[in-house]
Amino acid sequence: MDPAAGAVADSPASNSDSIQSASSQTTSEMGSRPIGVFDSGVGGLTVARSIIDQLPNESILYVGDTANGPYGPLPIAEVRANALGVMDELVDSGVKLLTIACNSASAAVLRDARERYTARYGIPVIEVIQPAVRRAVAATRSGRVGVIGTSATVGSRAYEDTFAAAPDLHITSAACPAFVPYVEAGITTGPELLAVAREYLEPLRAAGVDTVVLGCTHYPLLTGVISYVMGEDVTLVSSAEETAKDVYRALASRGLERTDAAAPSHNFIATGDAAQFEHLARRFLGPEVLSVRHVDHVAAQNPTGSLARITPEMIAAAQAGANRPRISNFVGGSAGGGTLL
Repeated sequence: MDPAAGAVADSPASNSDSIQSASSQTTSEMGSRPIGVFDSGVGGLTVARSIIDQLPNESILYVGDTANGPYGPLPIAEVRANALGVMDELVDSGVKLLTIACNSASAAVLRDARERYTARYGIPVIEVIQPAVRRAVAATRSGRVGVIGTSATVGSRAYEDTFAAAPDLHITSAACPAFVPYVEAGITTGPELLAVAREYLEPLRAAGVDTVVLGCTHYPLLTGVISYVMGEDVTLVSSAEETAKDVYRALASRGLERTDAAAPSHNFIATGDAAQFEHLARRFLGPEVLSVRHVDHVAAQNPTGSLARITPEMIAAAQAGANRPRISNFVGGSAGGGTLL
């Protein structure tokens, strides 16, 4: 062997090229993975819709934690436990980015999630509160801003804390706990809903707000009734589009955009009643929802990760009960390279 050739092969420049090549391959592999989006129900589909519109080449893995939702009426500790459980399993399933498409969960776990997934594994975590606040600050003309949300979100004061960075704003918040059950039932109009909306929104009307933050991802599905009650001069701010912009920024800044020539795949799963979820998802999101399946554990397809709550015993039980109607399964293939049960 020519010593000179050996010297070249072992040179720092050569080693650097090898490292860069390995890094490039890792980034490319990461880029092909899906974006993980989760909510306690169908509301987060408004965020998924915006991500699909703004990033049409990206694949989506959406989880509606309907077995434990809606999160709004739950204590913060319970919301935190449920949300971290779903995100643990999404990470183990092979997503490249997490989108918390739920205001209650964003308020409860954002700091924990970024320490747990971004700091430890390099997986970006995007939420819905800061993007909505950013848009509302730009939209308001009078400085009087209303925030409506679930009891958990309003009680956490997460929006007030985020708005605190913007001076000279007057924030009026109101909890609207019945809105989510109406949406989950597929009811977005009618005299009963109108009466409830008038009662909930009266404090905001009395405060003279000119901008209202829809502090729950279910609420954009009620913009008709909310706008009717508040009046045409009041701007409604949904976090969906701004959140999708943050997703784009996070992917672009890390070189994680999907460059595959094949069409992306969108998988929608529910931890509760899949049939009801699919009916609402098709209505609110559209033809991208090909089908929805029930899963007991989000990471069922890839149970080898370090975070998932699923165990070998659970896998064996699922396989033994393959003829039962509610078996853990994913839709349309593997998001993280695992094998479907």
